[in-house]
Amino acid sequence: MTGSTGSTGALTVLRFHLRRDRMMLFWWITGNVLLYYSQAVSTDGLYTTQAELDRAAAGMESNAAFIAMAGPARALNTLGGQVAWQAAAFGAIVAALMSMFLVGRHTRAEEESGRDELVRAAAIGRHAPLAATALVVVIANVLLGVLLAMSLVSYGLPAAGSWALGLAAGLTGLVFGGVALVAAQLVESTRAAYGITGAVIGVAYALRAIGDVGNGALSWLSPIGWGQYLRPYAEEQWWPALLSVVAVVVLAVAAVMLFDRRDIGSGVWPARPGPARGSLGSASALAWRLQRGSVIGWTFGMLLGGVAYGSIGDDVEDLLGDSEFSKDMFASAGNSVVDSFYATSAVMLALIGSGFAIASVQRLRGEEGAGFAEGLLATALPRWRWAVAHLVVTLVGTVAAVLAGGLGMGLGFALVTGDGSAVLRLTGATLPYAVPVLLLAALTWLAYGIRTRWAGVGWLGLGFCFIVMMFGELLQLPGWLMDVSPFQHLAQTPAEDFRVVPVVVLLAIIAALSWLGMAALRRRDLVTN
Repeated sequence: MTGSTGSTGALTVLRFHLRRDRMMLFWWITGNVLLYYSQAVSTDGLYTTQAELDRAAAGMESNAAFIAMAGPARALNTLGGQVAWQAAAFGAIVAALMSMFLVGRHTRAEEESGRDELVRAAAIGRHAPLAATALVVVIANVLLGVLLAMSLVSYGLPAAGSWALGLAAGLTGLVFGGVALVAAQLVESTRAAYGITGAVIGVAYALRAIGDVGNGALSWLSPIGWGQYLRPYAEEQWWPALLSVVAVVVLAVAAVMLFDRRDIGSGVWPARPGPARGSLGSASALAWRLQRGSVIGWTFGMLLGGVAYGSIGDDVEDLLGDSEFSKDMFASAGNSVVDSFYATSAVMLALIGSGFAIASVQRLRGEEGAGFAEGLLATALPRWRWAVAHLVVTLVGTVAAVLAGGLGMGLGFALVTGDGSAVLRLTGATLPYAVPVLLLAALTWLAYGIRTRWAGVGWLGLGFCFIVMMFGELLQLPGWLMDVSPFQHLAQTPAEDFRVVPVVVLLAIIAALSWLGMAALRRRDLVTN
């Protein structure tokens, strides 16, 4: 080791990180690239003539809710402009989250688990793990930007706009990676670092939204806005990229300076001491305490997502166009295109809410792997009661999130159209979709009960359901395969009348999977990392 402040061994640590993260990076980058590419494919199929695209662009440009959700309306009468407008803001958030999780995984999580101490026992410099983490974030975002741009160019979009869009996504991810590096030095827990970074992402999105609806000044305070000011496919301007580059450099320097001021395992901000005596008197109270932030965050996010869908109002037909794709996508659920659109939107919100349900069940895996469950179960607390406490939070949180999505959709529709009855109608129409979401949670629970490493099966199930919904007809999947998705069996409310039998059958399957999962958990040993 050349010195206590050197970066000796950083490349060795980097190789280890890349090997460990290869699948994580593959899915994050592939998913984000597909987000942009799918917008190009769907928009191209949705508007078959320039007149349809012009009519849709006129409606979008005058909708303040659309602008707040997606960004400034530029060149919406072109395919490239539509792709940039529909995907840039959300793609930037995905890049930001990818960077945040990479930083947390290789900084605070490593220090909390003790693995960082073992790595530092080798002949490496004090800054080597920090430098390796920064390099992982750089590599991930460079790959994202390059692959994103190349995918859009391969589809036939203009090269300049495609590279501007890729540059915007990559630089935004780097900026928030820098924010996460700074946050990791300030606090001593992974959860707190994620909380700070997530809050900064949320504020950046809000500043961009308010600025885009207003005079645009606040958008210049947001890294997401800097990316959109590159104006992909709309007479590109490249100088705003310098703002992101400067921010990345400043944040990296700040992270190193803060790192030098703290001890390994601690943060610059001292941890607040807890109460002398604990106030959690039951397993249920503990489960709620551990997951309440996630429940509240997901519920609020689903509410906002519902408002975004509902703000389209009854202008659906103008926005969807007259293509065969739109007819196949939205006319099959009922005769009314408006009701069919909101039935599809309800399923989309439910699929999004499935992310909470699966992650909530996987919290059990995290508690077990970290060794916390072993300490709890060493007391008089039965294993089944510990598990049930967490599953009840999953149940309540899932229903709350799906209901919030429906409520938001109804509120958005009512605000735009003045139809107050839509609030109750769309909220009620969304509630049944909580049942297939809970089935995905039950599948995750069964896989976890059998073996902790199998808990990821829930994400595979969610991905399958998404593919069936979005691309099942396009890919001409066989009917029996599409019927594997639980979402296929429900009535497409509000376009169709509610049917009780499919809901009862799915509830019975959920009960069976839950019982099998509990039986499997009781028979196996606890696992720790």
